[in-house]
Amino acid sequence: MRVGFVGLGVMGLPMAGHLLAAGHEVAVWARRPASAAGLVAAGAVQCATPAELAARSEVVISIVTASADVEQLAVGPGGLIEGFAPGGIHVDMSTIAPGTARRLARCYAQQDIGWLDAPVSGGEIGAREATLAIMAGGAAEVLERVRPLFGCLGRTLVHVGEAGAGQVAKACNQMLMVNVIQACAEALRLAGAHGLDAGKVVAALAGGSAGSRVLDVMGGRMARRDFVAGIQARLHHKDFAILMEEARQLGAPLPVAVHTWQQLNALMGLGGAQLDTSSLLRVLESPLERLS
Repeated sequence: MRVGFVGLGVMGLPMAGHLLAAGHEVAVWARRPASAAGLVAAGAVQCATPAELAARSEVVISIVTASADVEQLAVGPGGLIEGFAPGGIHVDMSTIAPGTARRLARCYAQQDIGWLDAPVSGGEIGAREATLAIMAGGAAEVLERVRPLFGCLGRTLVHVGEAGAGQVAKACNQMLMVNVIQACAEALRLAGAHGLDAGKVVAALAGGSAGSRVLDVMGGRMARRDFVAGIQARLHHKDFAILMEEARQLGAPLPVAVHTWQQLNALMGLGGAQLDTSSLLRVLESPLERLS
């Protein structure tokens, strides 16, 4: 297929590489053209604008940071909507607000352009190894057209529902995951107050009913005092902002998530935006001490 790709960060770059390696005709657009150099050297075509990218693509995949970024890319000046031919498809794999996904789906539908919100879970490792979990929202017939592309990127694909449903599922994923990170921080803070070895406590918990991938990865980072690697806390803070706004609009009580949101806010206020989210432990240890 003729595939466009936008968002050549730590996840997007290997994802675009998988599509190229699978034999798809890949074109890219990047705000920083240098970030596309490796893909261009491998055979991808570099475009000057999102509209140009859409004009040469059957499908454009984007994975960028925030709702505003996706809206600008899609319907801003020189955006994808100006280049797509009828029947084109925009697959957004970013984590954005469900309302933004629904709004863009309606806007595209007016010009016979397909939309899928298909956020992912699995992080940088999942992107590199093509083992991402993909949560798709949008029309079933659009999903079927791009299913071969998803096969290059992930291990599991679930069609959750109509436009916006993928983003709701991703919000649920982020809520569960970061709540567990916070629970790990509190457990290790208690263990530390008793003078226990954090690594041994993580190993003990991992063998029982509290065991989880989050405990293995994030609890392990806390035990090693490795607060630099992994996903920057500012991204989980952004995701929780979406989650909290959804809860406010719907009147949905999320008491555990509200506590985690307060701790994420504290982490941002203490200068931890660029640190790993495992730094939530440090908020509990030194609640008034700046972290960077």
